[in-house]
Amino acid sequence: MSAQDWLSQGTLVLASNNKGKIAEFEKMFAELKLPVEVIPQGKLNIEDAIEDGLSFIENAIIKARHASRISGKPAIADDSGICVPLLGGAPGIYSARYAGEHGDDAANNQKLLEHLKPFRQDGKPIQAMFVCVLALVQHADDPLPQIFQGIWTGEILDAPRGANGFGYDPLFLLPELGVSSAEMSKEEKNKISHRGQAMQLFKASLTK
Repeated sequence: MSAQDWLSQGTLVLASNNKGKIAEFEKMFAELKLPVEVIPQGKLNIEDAIEDGLSFIENAIIKARHASRISGKPAIADDSGICVPLLGGAPGIYSARYAGEHGDDAANNQKLLEHLKPFRQDGKPIQAMFVCVLALVQHADDPLPQIFQGIWTGEILDAPRGANGFGYDPLFLLPELGVSSAEMSKEEKNKISHRGQAMQLFKASLTK
């Protein structure tokens, strides 16, 4: 699938109903200046897909196919989350519903802090990574989805910091900058985040 194939169709559906995620994507898509209209699936009355994959890649493809099948248009989907090696990669693909209810950021953050308490000793940092996988399909049965992946490494704080962002941003420390993801501006975050990295790869694919 070439960029021209789906760009020529005029519309690209963003397979997400997450307000924080949509806001980040809309800003990044605006910066890309694509010759195509990007429409969040909610504006087409498309509900979230059932994410029953076992990896970020599988779930991103599931969501993209779901949005494309209902809309009849090309679709791009993001599956992302935070992975903590000490917890075997958890929360991972279950990041948004780690505490049970989908999208309860405060509860998810609190549960992560509770699970990490036994590992906090001698001030040793707890490593983590934000992962983003973008899947682009030209149509619902596209046999060759395009995949773009970004990984953002950092550490988990012992208490939330900052009021920007969403999800686990208040707990994600960038040690080289001395700030949490939630203490960064949208512009600063988008330049280096997992989602920003994946979008840069997506942008690069448009010139191939």
